[in-house]
Amino acid sequence: MDIFNIVGMAGGLALFLYGMTVLSSGLEKASGGLMEKVLARMSSNVFSGILFGALVTAAVQSSSATTVIVVGLVNAGLLKLKGAVGIIMGANIGTTVTTQILRLANLEGDSGGGLLLELCKPSNFSAVLAVAGIIIIMTAKRNKVKTAGEIMIGIGILFTGMLLMQEKIAPLADLPQFKSLFAALKNPILGVLVGTVFTAVIQSSAASIGILQALSETGLISFAAAFPIIMGTNIGTCATPLLSSIGASKNAKRAAMIHFYFNLIGTIVFLIVVYILQYTVGLPFWDSVFDTGSIANFHTIFNVTVTILFLPFYTVLEKLAVATVRDAGRGEEEDVAFSKEDILDERLLVTPNVAIAQSTEAVVQMGIYAQKNFNSVRTLFDKYDLKVVDKINERERLLDRLEDRVGSYLIKLNDCDLNENENRTVTTLFHLISEFERIGDYTVNIMETAELMYEKEVKFTEQAMFELNVVSDAIEEIISLAIKAASTGDTGCAYSVEPLEEVVDRLVEELKSVHIDRAKNGVCSIEMSVNFLDILTNAERISDHCSNIAIYLIAENVHYDNLKKHEYLDRLHKNGPADYEEKIERYAAKFSLEQN
Repeated sequence: MDIFNIVGMAGGLALFLYGMTVLSSGLEKASGGLMEKVLARMSSNVFSGILFGALVTAAVQSSSATTVIVVGLVNAGLLKLKGAVGIIMGANIGTTVTTQILRLANLEGDSGGGLLLELCKPSNFSAVLAVAGIIIIMTAKRNKVKTAGEIMIGIGILFTGMLLMQEKIAPLADLPQFKSLFAALKNPILGVLVGTVFTAVIQSSAASIGILQALSETGLISFAAAFPIIMGTNIGTCATPLLSSIGASKNAKRAAMIHFYFNLIGTIVFLIVVYILQYTVGLPFWDSVFDTGSIANFHTIFNVTVTILFLPFYTVLEKLAVATVRDAGRGEEEDVAFSKEDILDERLLVTPNVAIAQSTEAVVQMGIYAQKNFNSVRTLFDKYDLKVVDKINERERLLDRLEDRVGSYLIKLNDCDLNENENRTVTTLFHLISEFERIGDYTVNIMETAELMYEKEVKFTEQAMFELNVVSDAIEEIISLAIKAASTGDTGCAYSVEPLEEVVDRLVEELKSVHIDRAKNGVCSIEMSVNFLDILTNAERISDHCSNIAIYLIAENVHYDNLKKHEYLDRLHKNGPADYEEKIERYAAKFSLEQN
């Protein structure tokens, strides 16, 4: 055993881990986000959850990766906590596929059966795959074809690293220190600790088992030494999901805890049963040498057995997680805001269409906050209530926070590999967050006017209140149309915004003129007139921003690259839809200043 063996082992380990990373990345790209969609839809019962959890994990070669995806889906509200239990249980079965594949490295040797069998030797097969993969990557023009090359290179590097580790590890069999090390690892506590820590560091139980399989080539690893290490890898694989749940919603944290409890309890139960059997009746294979295939088989048996044992009690895992991660006890509005921030999960960026849908939902929530604030602020002129003011200020803070969060998320989403339609939608969402935020700001301006009038004990006349209510009714409806258009993408709603905005402009213009005449005639005080005109100005600007929202949505849906507002309005007035004038007349009749 010399320095070159040590360097060779380190190099083999590096290639092995890198091969797993390349392979997992390639498989993730090849899925095109299909895994997330399948997991979100196929979790209606625990059995389908286990099946698809196992299949997805076999595809991405990592139970940690599957559980992180599950945490992301739960965090985004696309997957219920109860549905996550079966998927997490299935992930532990799926991860055993990797170790079964790696046992093929043990087929290396003299095949002596002609060209075909020689080609099937792992060293030759991995080299052929790597060469074919790099040729595909260098010559292919389509990303999907390049991804296939990436998968092939990942497999080639994985086996090359495994074989190099086996070759360089072999001399360790002659070292007495190495024999002493594995004798010490027969201690269950030490073995579990080593397996846990090592797996937590490299973030893959499959990789840890693969390294253990490579070490088994020394012929020094017995079942007594391998058993606690394998148990520890199952606990160590919980580290990645637990870390990924930091800062996520309470249900996302609970999903990570379900994974932890499943592996921890399963490991403890298995340890107790096996050691009781060994120290009572004795296990004939306790001191037998464990080779690559034996390790793969035991790893599979353990995970399948634990899953079967937990099947009747899977709801207990959910209850344990809920008991561990309790509700935060926030107010209703704040809890909604946190939930809308939670759905903007960076784990979903690998699936742009899902991430865009989540972003749209968060943007719509901004509109809902702005609408609720306007509905609340109009009541302050009839009866000023400090509790209502506090609620408006709270919603405005939440709206501003959502604007920052959605904006940051859209920037990251914009850096993803988006198609033309997705890119157009992201651009539209960037515009919408600004428009809804400005609606919120103008609503706060109206609230400040109400506050000023309350402090100076100024009240509007009955006629002025009637006029403000007519305008406010129109503003409430135009905000609702803008929100519905943003939420559903309904161009019919979007096309209805501009006729109503035209009516609001006419109402404001007429009321400004009428109120100025009342001020001149001494019917209203100058101070009340200033406040009245200020409210009208802010209301008109709110309707303008609703109009902007509609225009951005229309531009996206009819594929205008650059739809200017003034050009659009000119087009409407000169050659608009046949029902454009009809809608104006209908809205004008609905929001008339003539009292019945």
